[in-house]
Amino acid sequence: MAVMQTPFYLIDKSALRRNMEKVAHLREASGAKALLALKCFATWSVFDLMRDYMDGTTSSSLFELRLGHEEFGKETHAYSVAWADHEIDEAISYADKIIFNSLGQLDRFGGKAAGITRGLRLNPRFSTSGFDLADPARPFSRLGEWDLPRLEAALDRISGVMIHYNCENRDFDLFDQQLTRIETEFGAILKRLDWVSLGGGIHFTGEGYPIDRLADRLKSFQDRFGVQAYLEPGEASITGTTTLEVSVLDIIDNGKQVAIVDSSIEAHMLDLLIYRETAKLPQSGDHAYQIAGKTCLAGDIFGEARFDRPLAVGDRISIADAAGYTMVKKNWFNGVAMPAIAIREDDGTIRTVRSFPYEDYKSSLS
Repeated sequence: MAVMQTPFYLIDKSALRRNMEKVAHLREASGAKALLALKCFATWSVFDLMRDYMDGTTSSSLFELRLGHEEFGKETHAYSVAWADHEIDEAISYADKIIFNSLGQLDRFGGKAAGITRGLRLNPRFSTSGFDLADPARPFSRLGEWDLPRLEAALDRISGVMIHYNCENRDFDLFDQQLTRIETEFGAILKRLDWVSLGGGIHFTGEGYPIDRLADRLKSFQDRFGVQAYLEPGEASITGTTTLEVSVLDIIDNGKQVAIVDSSIEAHMLDLLIYRETAKLPQSGDHAYQIAGKTCLAGDIFGEARFDRPLAVGDRISIADAAGYTMVKKNWFNGVAMPAIAIREDDGTIRTVRSFPYEDYKSSLS
């Protein structure tokens, strides 16, 4: 088999299936439904595997909604911070359920959506996010309604709510405490609904997570309020499944050893740069290197790594966890070649499902 040209994202189907089996176990044990959050991961070449374990998709825009409808099928939830007049009819044609972000949007478009299930985003005014940038409960947040009298006045036009307040939450006890707070503060409204989406951000596929405790908690929540619960796992669906494969192009000693690779954190793992986080690099061995990208951005640095032998030009490096909020954000900064997308099948064979030649770069501009 020919050696693939780097850079490329490599999705491991067996690892993805392990996550999917945990999703299926949680669905079975709790009665909750699970929707893939396309804002995190929308690589539709593996939807044929994922759809067997999940109930559908949830979106953040018209294009995500259409992709979920066309390529995943099953239940299709439509959410957007704000729908435009020219989008709403098409959005309704793809969706089984539409969730409006505000009462203003419900007032404007609720009538048009009367033929499908309608909901509203509820902001509980707290979250588990450690980043202000991603905190839906930050001061003056535009994400959802929270005023109880206003919410109650809209109950005759909606049948459910979406509450997104978890972010990389690995702590079940914290999830339990915050769900109890939601039950206490919004219980009177919840009892009048048919369904409640608790959003994403619950890291229940992570190693050691008490998934059966989560299942029991979700079941009790549904039983208490007589609702169908939904989860929207994005990162939890694909964590640990994908690497970004890169090659060393040059090694520079500027006081430390720097290995320049044929990729870019700004172009190919942008989410890490936005949140000032480092990539998950090899950390075993006595040979230390800073791994840097090839763009002209001075801070195009993946992070610090360690290897069991000195690096040489041409060596390949695997950067872990390169699926969530990475492939959906890849871009053409500096015209750097965009990583291909490849899949490792269960038998170990690797096939390329998409590459991005110069024509794709050119056609992205005008």
